[in-house]
Amino acid sequence: MALLAVLPILIAAVLLVAFRIAARVAMPIVLLSTVAIGYFAWHLSWSVIAASAIQGLFITFDILWIIFGAILLLNVLKYSGAVTVMREGFTQISTDRRVQVVIIVWLFGSFIEGAAGFGTPAAIVAPLLVALGFPALCAVMLGMMVQSTAVTFGAVGTPILVGVQGGLASASLDADLAAQGIDLAQYISEVTGHVAVLHAIAGTFIPLFMVCMMTRFFGQEKSWRAGLEIWPFAIFGGLCFTLPYLINAHLLGPEFPSLLGAPIGLAIVTLAARRGFLMPKSNWDFSAQHSWPSQWMGTLTIDPDKFRRRAGESPSLLSAWLPYLFVGVLLVLTRIPELGIKDVLTSIKINWSEILGTSISASSTPLYLPGSILVLVCLITYFLHRMYAKQFSAAFSESARMLLGAGFVLIFTIPMVRIYINSDINSGGLPGMPIAMAEWVASTVGEIYPLFAPSIGALGAFIAGSNTVSNLMFSLYQYSVAQSLGLSSAWIVSLQAVGAAAGNMIAIHNVVAASATVGLLGQEGNILRKTILPTLYYVILVGLLGLIILSG
Repeated sequence: MALLAVLPILIAAVLLVAFRIAARVAMPIVLLSTVAIGYFAWHLSWSVIAASAIQGLFITFDILWIIFGAILLLNVLKYSGAVTVMREGFTQISTDRRVQVVIIVWLFGSFIEGAAGFGTPAAIVAPLLVALGFPALCAVMLGMMVQSTAVTFGAVGTPILVGVQGGLASASLDADLAAQGIDLAQYISEVTGHVAVLHAIAGTFIPLFMVCMMTRFFGQEKSWRAGLEIWPFAIFGGLCFTLPYLINAHLLGPEFPSLLGAPIGLAIVTLAARRGFLMPKSNWDFSAQHSWPSQWMGTLTIDPDKFRRRAGESPSLLSAWLPYLFVGVLLVLTRIPELGIKDVLTSIKINWSEILGTSISASSTPLYLPGSILVLVCLITYFLHRMYAKQFSAAFSESARMLLGAGFVLIFTIPMVRIYINSDINSGGLPGMPIAMAEWVASTVGEIYPLFAPSIGALGAFIAGSNTVSNLMFSLYQYSVAQSLGLSSAWIVSLQAVGAAAGNMIAIHNVVAASATVGLLGQEGNILRKTILPTLYYVILVGLLGLIILSG
């Protein structure tokens, strides 16, 4: 059964990565294979399959709304002349693309993850990088890589508070914890501390990994060495986030490590870069754009001179960056339950319970989605930057056109994911497909299971495109495996949560969503071949750390 369960994933990997087939062709095939296996091997009823597909379409709408908001904001800034001002402003800090990666991708992207999560960082960072002169393919790769360290505590701690806590909730576990003299809240606090330690070790090196990946795959010299030349600054940038991240996890809990750690690091690193602290001696940039291979290019193109406005009309540097500041502030304000704004926004809900008579339900809270905040900021920017109506209309039209390709791919990808996850609703009493694979791994590897625990989490995120969903699927399973092997369950569950964060870098529908924001659909396999490298680094390193800790 485990072999059948993994078959759709193998098909996706072979088509996307090995044969480099575009996702718009590959994903319908993967969906059909999942339906066939679900019906014939897992005995899923047609009503469960159809209900899962409908549930997937609800999620597809949510993702497309976020993508649209991110593209629209970038296009509005393009037509207002703000992008031109932002590019010129960066030359005052550093023209070195490696420095820009540490500041924009690692720190600003991690802040967006801490506030919103759910793929929003890549959707915002990727088009911003293109606007600043990065190749679209490189921008998407980097946008996917930032969805790692910050993810476990993203969306104000949702993957822990909803994913791990929700995944563990059961009467038997509560009784087990009570026998140990603790409750679930104390257990989650322990897991939070362990997760922060593991992420702080692995995550500190991610900005260096980012710049090395950029110089190796997108530099003129195709060299890892050009990235390694900036290692003092990159490690410094890593520590400026991971140290406050670690402190906040232990002092304040899972809501704040990413949300507070990233802006603290952003302030420190930006100031250090302005003063030349640990800056590289030589400057690094891409080759001239006319020499870039066609596969690097998306349909989102921005010519700074074309959108340069007359003197007195262009926004100031502060005004140019204010929309992104508004996005961050509004995301934070709407995600803190105590303020009450979240309750108001989530009160407007589109819901379908027990779809087609099954136990499957679907819902959407459109006003609470980051896409709604992005669109609101676009409207604010229209007045803030004194735009003309025809400029805003052109930005809206361009954004809507770019959305069509992503929509076609996602209406096949997300339903496939939901069928996979809902496969435990079957007439044969079989475990769901993800659990079947995980059980095979646990029974095969035995006492060295901690080495593989992060990979189970990454597998869940790869399938579902979500750290939270992976934790919901596998947290209780990981706890049970730890109990049966006589290992610390808190550490095993922590390895699950960290691995699930790393798996976001290769989640197919996140790749599709990020690619759509820069008009790069069709290169999904090329992106996955690159982002698998930092994913392997993360799960192997964290697995080894877990094995060492638990062996001791």
